[in-house]
Amino acid sequence: MDERKMAGHLIRRLHQQSMQVFQAQTQAAGFDLTSVQFAALNALARDPGIDQASLAATIGFDRATIGGVIDRLERKGLVQREVSAQDRRARQLTLTAEGESMLTACRPVVKALQTDILALLSPAEREAFMALAKKALGLA
Repeated sequence: MDERKMAGHLIRRLHQQSMQVFQAQTQAAGFDLTSVQFAALNALARDPGIDQASLAATIGFDRATIGGVIDRLERKGLVQREVSAQDRRARQLTLTAEGESMLTACRPVVKALQTDILALLSPAEREAFMALAKKALGLA
């Protein structure tokens, strides 16, 4: 069986490439964030006060481990966690001023590195790839 003909293998390899590009370029720009942490901050900016379980669903991350991601962001002073007034079991999340500043500064770096993830594709191929990836994920 040729792994180069297996969607799962190619997706895993592309994910590795994406993670390497993200880490290298964000670190070079002076940001100490993982791609999951960036996704969480970005989602919190769009939906302030979202609870942890909803955040996990929004960014496609495991509910069981989102707490650790939030713990690290909270320790960095980027996120604030508060008990929900509607459901005392839920934790509402908001960006701190420092989190908003970091996200504003980091977004252009993350936007620019998107092209590098698919550097071997032409602009038209990148657009087609994005459309197909969204369709495969049910986001189209």
